Amino acid sequence: PLATAIVGAARDRGLTLTAPTDFNAQSGKGITGLLDGRRITVGSEKLLGDQTRSAQWTERADAARRDGATVVFVMEADREADRKGDRIAGAIAIADPIKSTTASALNALRKDGLRIVMLTGDHDLVAQSVANRLSIDEVHANVLPSEKGDQIRRLRDEGRRVAMAGDGVNDAPALAEADIGIAMGTGPDVAIESANVTLVKGDLTGIVRARQLSTATMRNIRQNLFLAFVYNSVGVPLAAGILYPLTGLLLSPIIAAAAMSLSSVSVIGNALRLRTLSLR
Repeated sequence: PLATAIVGAARDRGLTLTAPTDFNAQSGKGITGLLDGRRITVGSEKLLGDQTRSAQWTERADAARRDGATVVFVMEADREADRKGDRIAGAIAIADPIKSTTASALNALRKDGLRIVMLTGDHDLVAQSVANRLSIDEVHANVLPSEKGDQIRRLRDEGRRVAMAGDGVNDAPALAEADIGIAMGTGPDVAIESANVTLVKGDLTGIVRARQLSTATMRNIRQNLFLAFVYNSVGVPLAAGILYPLTGLLLSPIIAAAAMSLSSVSVIGNALRLRTLSLR
């Protein structure tokens, strides 16, 4: 998503895009490549190191992060230069707007007793800015893709049942590690394949509706089991002649067949009530 945003902004400005050589991508950190005899690096502080920590860049980057923007640095150097020849050419601030429905979805999940945890590879300031707007108390920032799976395992080792929602390639290992992986339908195929549930619209309110539907479905299943148990616990002994020694009463095959059909109709009719369920 970050790369798509940067390329899209470049095209909107009419810039000429040239394919690099010797291209290399480091998951969760950034990319490097050769372009017109220069080595270009685009990525986070994890990739660029101390070059980004000058007062000039730190102040400007932190200001953007407090507004909830992810900051990507661009560094260039002559092809033959060592790292001492590298210099920061600029920084790109990319804001990922919070959906208008996200806060209400998280509030609904909290009311259901769920503990909300944010895992992100973003900077602490960006993560905290978003967490403050969404009232999320537990935040883990600067998390590499491989570390997200470790966080899920840690929670499961504590005896938690974990549902993980994610929409990126980097989320795929964590989605597979969670008890329930929830992928956004707007995300890449690898995330969708790793998950148990896919939200078509990529909206967190889908999690609330999915929980409502699953709760109603499990309640309906228990009701159907109860109905089937009642019919069988009453009908089978009667058909076996339990009352015959006392009353001489035997269950007519016609009545037994009708009772069996009524049992099926009751269970199916109760299941069809799910069609009227209102998911809010």
